[in-house]
Amino acid sequence: MKTPTMKNFGVASLGPTGPMVAGEYVTRTLTYTAGHPIDDSGYVKIVFRAKGDFGTPQFDDPAGANYCTVSATGDCRIEPRWDGKGNRRPWSKSLYLQVRFGYLDRGESIVVVFGDRSGGSPGWRVQTFAERTFEFKMLVDPIATFEFKELPKSPCVPVVPAEPSRAVCICPSEVRAGRRFAYYLKLEDAWGNPVAKPTRIVHAGFKRPGVRILRVKDPRTKLTAVSNPIDVLPRLPKRRKYWADFHGQSEETIGTGSIEEYFRFARDFGRLDICAHQGNDFQVTDAFWSKINEVTGAFYRSGKFVTFPGYEWSGNTPLGGDRNVYYKSEGGRITRSSRDLIETSRHPDSPTAEAMFRNLRGPGPFVFSHVGGRYADLRMHDPDIEVAVEVHSAWGTFEWLPADAFRMGLRVGLCANSDGHKCRPGASYPGAGEFGSLGGLTCVLAESLDRDAVHRAILARHFYATTGNRPLLDVQIVSPAGDIAMMGDIYKAPPEGCTLKVRAVGTAPIDRIEVRNAMKVVRVFRPFGKDDLGRRIKVVFSGAEVRGRNRMVRWDGELRVRGNRIDRFTPINFWNADRPVRHVGAARLAWRSVTTGGLVGVILDLEKPFAGTLLVDTVQRKVRCAVKAIGLAGRIYTAGGVGKQIQLYRLPDHRRVGEEFSFTMPVRSLRPGDNPIYVCMHQEDGHIAWSSPIYVVL
Repeated sequence: MKTPTMKNFGVASLGPTGPMVAGEYVTRTLTYTAGHPIDDSGYVKIVFRAKGDFGTPQFDDPAGANYCTVSATGDCRIEPRWDGKGNRRPWSKSLYLQVRFGYLDRGESIVVVFGDRSGGSPGWRVQTFAERTFEFKMLVDPIATFEFKELPKSPCVPVVPAEPSRAVCICPSEVRAGRRFAYYLKLEDAWGNPVAKPTRIVHAGFKRPGVRILRVKDPRTKLTAVSNPIDVLPRLPKRRKYWADFHGQSEETIGTGSIEEYFRFARDFGRLDICAHQGNDFQVTDAFWSKINEVTGAFYRSGKFVTFPGYEWSGNTPLGGDRNVYYKSEGGRITRSSRDLIETSRHPDSPTAEAMFRNLRGPGPFVFSHVGGRYADLRMHDPDIEVAVEVHSAWGTFEWLPADAFRMGLRVGLCANSDGHKCRPGASYPGAGEFGSLGGLTCVLAESLDRDAVHRAILARHFYATTGNRPLLDVQIVSPAGDIAMMGDIYKAPPEGCTLKVRAVGTAPIDRIEVRNAMKVVRVFRPFGKDDLGRRIKVVFSGAEVRGRNRMVRWDGELRVRGNRIDRFTPINFWNADRPVRHVGAARLAWRSVTTGGLVGVILDLEKPFAGTLLVDTVQRKVRCAVKAIGLAGRIYTAGGVGKQIQLYRLPDHRRVGEEFSFTMPVRSLRPGDNPIYVCMHQEDGHIAWSSPIYVVL
């Protein structure tokens, strides 16, 4: 028999070896066969990527979901233990298998059945997002010193999309009347995975100007989609609307999929015009920083797809907090908050955000402040470089961040991006994991689709933020003399006053548009009045527990109507396909849901418009309200935390998608200095858009 060496740690195999379907329940058997004997109290460890949202293995309930069993062929017992942060990032999720009461000799095996169905379990729930290489990474501690050695090869299987369950139609936001244009029809499964490459369709063009909506049916599945609104114009404007996701990661840091797959998805599946990559700086090696520059350069195509090289400066909040750093083109240097997961670098470090701003070297640097695991401290700020705050991402909605900026007198634009970790920029669905929101998008108003023009637009704050949809939003301030300022501009208020002009078209009916001066709501405009209200009631839950990482709020609960019936209901932002709103009887709904600064809710269609009492019972607080007392402005019930609240208000019975809503108002009651004038648009379906402020100076 060959004498074992410390280079022979064994082998692992997985069966069956075929693909796993995203979100489905499966049974997979992993067998580890020892090469070197494993001592009593030694370990085998199976680790998974941190952002995998598969079911957590459990060992106590044979009939429950995600039940797993462990056995060994040797004269020993295996004690399993799950630890969500039991290994070095990004392979954090860990199943420890400790050898006890004996040892595992060479040639003997440990067998783990993930999703053992023998006791009635439905199986092990697969992660909800597709991945070409889902890996069961194997490590062993044969000497029982807690020094783990990685096997040269670990079992790996693909996770593939499920059957299509919805269709998505993506159109250009602006086209010229009488001109042909291309649009795309994409099929997604229940978790947002594209099931195939989107179909490109050429439209003959619209003869007359106006707003158009396409309704498209997939001929095979019969699934239908309603497009984003299309502005059909007699001539294209000087500044066009281009859609961007500036923020996400791939498997080289904390995400999944390669950086090449990341940009390919953004271009071909997210149908973005602009994209950037943001790996945590303490994981970006010098070699990967070179690779980021190489890949962004390779994917950039002037007039078609604009990319920017960048990284996420990831300092702890007291040191400045998360910042997204970009360069206009390749060749800039990285300056890190720390080197916690890398060994050496030729680039200088920046332990604070102030040092980072000083140390940026390269073509056209620009920075967005960000809220992720850490949040940005805007007391450290460079007005020439930091041009925006990120008001929304897959982490949630963070209106308190622009509130910080306005309170400090900073001039910043409002952007939104995904910060996705699933290699789906432009279509970053939250799945079943810790992210509570659909990833956001930024609409950049640029003179052309190339790096120079987009970079100029970003520095001028000519962009608006959305929670992931593609509405049309135009905001201007006009003087009596005809001078015009657009979102992002700095505008000296004339003595004779000025007028705010707003034009909006939602991807769903518009609830309201708030005109704000900083965080103060100056006026609210609605495309309907009290006389239009009917039997539909909107119930919204929103907010966060804290600003930091543990912000998630649980809203599990139920809703009852006494003295009335619920004919129909429409869920809002219930992204987790495993946790739908349940209609329990004629007058009750039940749910499990979370928010991370954003919102979830339902729209009720009541049998009688004004009869009965509405009772909402959640883990945060209870609400009781007479239906007849719910009107246009609604009722708000606070619940502590960071903006935690329940809101009830009434809607019209009949609305249609694609309604254009425009208004003007005089700009009054300005205070000395800067007045950040902007709008926040709320849609029926829960989507929100924020214009970047026009800084009116008095």
